[in-house]
Amino acid sequence: MDLTSLHALSATEAARLVREGAISSEQLVAACLARVREMDARIEAWAFLDPDHALAQGRAADEFRLSGAPLGPLHGVPVGIKDIIDTADMPTENGSVLHAGRTPSRDAAVVALLRAAGAVIMGKTVTTEFACGASGKTRNPHNPAHTPGGSSSGSAAGVASGMIPLALGSQTGGSVIRPAAYCGVFGLKPTFGLIPRHGMSRVARSLDHVGIFARNLEDLALCLEQIVGYDERDPDTRPRARVPYLVASAEEPPLPPVFAFVKTPRWDRVDVDAQKAFAELAGRLGAQLEEVEVAGLEEAWGWQQTIMEVEMADSFRREWAKGQARLSPRIRGRIERGLRTPASDYLAALTRVAELTAGFTEMFEQRYDAILTPPATGTAPLGLESTGDPLFCAIWTMCGMPAVTLPLMTGANGLPLGVQLVGPRHGDARLLRTARWLVDTLRRA
Repeated sequence: MDLTSLHALSATEAARLVREGAISSEQLVAACLARVREMDARIEAWAFLDPDHALAQGRAADEFRLSGAPLGPLHGVPVGIKDIIDTADMPTENGSVLHAGRTPSRDAAVVALLRAAGAVIMGKTVTTEFACGASGKTRNPHNPAHTPGGSSSGSAAGVASGMIPLALGSQTGGSVIRPAAYCGVFGLKPTFGLIPRHGMSRVARSLDHVGIFARNLEDLALCLEQIVGYDERDPDTRPRARVPYLVASAEEPPLPPVFAFVKTPRWDRVDVDAQKAFAELAGRLGAQLEEVEVAGLEEAWGWQQTIMEVEMADSFRREWAKGQARLSPRIRGRIERGLRTPASDYLAALTRVAELTAGFTEMFEQRYDAILTPPATGTAPLGLESTGDPLFCAIWTMCGMPAVTLPLMTGANGLPLGVQLVGPRHGDARLLRTARWLVDTLRRA
């Protein structure tokens, strides 16, 4: 086996080869580190990476395998962790000078679950400031002059460039789906409350999600299985029966899926080449795709902004009180608006979101398997100052519905152009199954 190409393995294949002893975890980690040395000077996806520590974890995984003890589904597989998610053995600086040098004493709940599944925590990937502020240093692997998106920029770019097969990110508006689309990888934002967030820097409790980046749908499902869980420290999680996401995602749908094409009232913001690409996609899907208008969406972006800014003002009270001047203008403006927002406006927004979500649930129950919509207004914008517009992600995030982005198209400039599918709350397995059907159908055509 060519050890120099191990970095290109999927997480599923890598885990199988390590489990069978065909390769070692140390060899896999070494190949990923070699890819880092080759690519990262141009991309800068890492906020913290200690090669010796990563290799030591790989060796420990190999020693454990030889013990004959049961192995986790991700045994020996390197995973990147967004630098707002705590790791006890590495710094977590949240992309901010205010938290420089911060080293947590405990792993975040989701990191602990990954370690229990046997994963090697490779390092910390770049985030924007507190996952909602100034851009990070990471550049798009397809063209470094363009943004990789945000706020999970390092995770998306690290997976896209082959430095890691899997990475965790977070989404409060569009911070998994959008960078996955810009970097040409698969990204999953699951149902709200499905993955515990204890130990993750909070932006807005009602909106924050943990998300996953991978190079195929099978890896998304494999990783999701390992990190779903109840944690009493996260009041938005619930005890649930275990769902076999990997098996479910590989099943054939009982009937060909029907998609609701939701352009939203902001379709005029979509780039011309992206509009043409979605028109072509609609033509290929034919009767399986129906254009649907959803009432109330025009107001929904305002509700999302209200909820996010009020909850940000609460989340960053300490930083606001002690380091206001060192926060970026973007975060300061959001916090200031949140502090000025009447409680009645905030509570009204929460009520309206619940009503909107109920309407989507009814839509799925009556006819549709998934909503099809853009993940962004187009391909990755030029420059690093802007991480792109979360316009086409924010509503689904606010409603807590699972969403996945699929790298199925290319823009006129040659950069990746994704397709976003959105499913009903707690319909994550069904969404992954529908996404796999769409990917397979389009690739066969």
